[in-house]
Amino acid sequence: MSEFVSENSVVDPVPRDSSSDGNLAKALYDSALQEIRKVFVGQDELVTVAMVSLFSGGHLLIEGVPGLGKTLFVRTLGRVLGCQFGRIQFTADLMPSDVTGAPIFDMKTQDFRFRAGPVFTQLLLADEINRSPAKTHAALLEIMQERRVTIDGVSHEVPKPFLVLATQNPLESEGTYSLPEAQLDRFMFKAIVGYPEEAEEERVLDLHSRQIDLSDILNTSVAEVTNSDTIVRVIEANSRIRIEPQLLRYINRIVRATRTWPTFHLGASPRAGIALVQGARTLAAFKGRDFAVPDDVVEIALPALRHRVVLNAEAEVEGIRVDSELTSLLRSIEVPRM
Repeated sequence: MSEFVSENSVVDPVPRDSSSDGNLAKALYDSALQEIRKVFVGQDELVTVAMVSLFSGGHLLIEGVPGLGKTLFVRTLGRVLGCQFGRIQFTADLMPSDVTGAPIFDMKTQDFRFRAGPVFTQLLLADEINRSPAKTHAALLEIMQERRVTIDGVSHEVPKPFLVLATQNPLESEGTYSLPEAQLDRFMFKAIVGYPEEAEEERVLDLHSRQIDLSDILNTSVAEVTNSDTIVRVIEANSRIRIEPQLLRYINRIVRATRTWPTFHLGASPRAGIALVQGARTLAAFKGRDFAVPDDVVEIALPALRHRVVLNAEAEVEGIRVDSELTSLLRSIEVPRM
């Protein structure tokens, strides 16, 4: 695979007549990672859960301070996967119609026509979602669930595939609001983006300090490896990955254990179990298997659960971290033999 390609080049990882959707998923994932790594350094959890979210039909919440490359990642992902990219900057004065679109009066036809909002794209970066009023991000979360916008009784479907990557600043940042638990639960995963390691940051400085336009970098250095039709096909194929009954019971025990764990005030809902099942299927497909194993569940357990549980007051005072408690919980559940 050549490192430099023309703007319209598409690197097809698998012949179009391939009959193995499982092999297609693995080849697509491997090729996408190779292209993403040309411009996006580190943040392995973010890359993995974003790919799993997209190919499972879910959405991703990303938490981290500004300046860590979240916009770069979404634009790179859109370029690599051949998908449309859109961005909404959430602010305190953003209205729901600014997200969904609204009817406008057409002087030529003397009638109202629907003007689509920025949500009508395939990869949507909802930047700093927790800076907006509740009614605004509630409108976005409704679209995430229904995959359509209803205006004046008329439904307008968003394109497929549709992935929302919503970023939020840590709650200690000025002008932020905590998203309600019911809205957090709509996200399949939550990724924590931290500062890069020293070697990774040095590579970031080398790659992105030359004042070259990002669009030029993406068009000349990064290749498309697939398109939206193939992604939809792979999403459908991933739903057929086998989940054995003992693995299903294992997932159920993990989710139910969060509701009785001593340091949790609020446990995970059944939607968390659904996210684990769907995510395990997709991860298994990315690894070239037609069946999921406990390791697939463990790999995505923290991103699937960390935003769905709430520490009690005593644990917060003691400075206990959600991830450390979830790790202890996972170790307490007996792993089934497959």
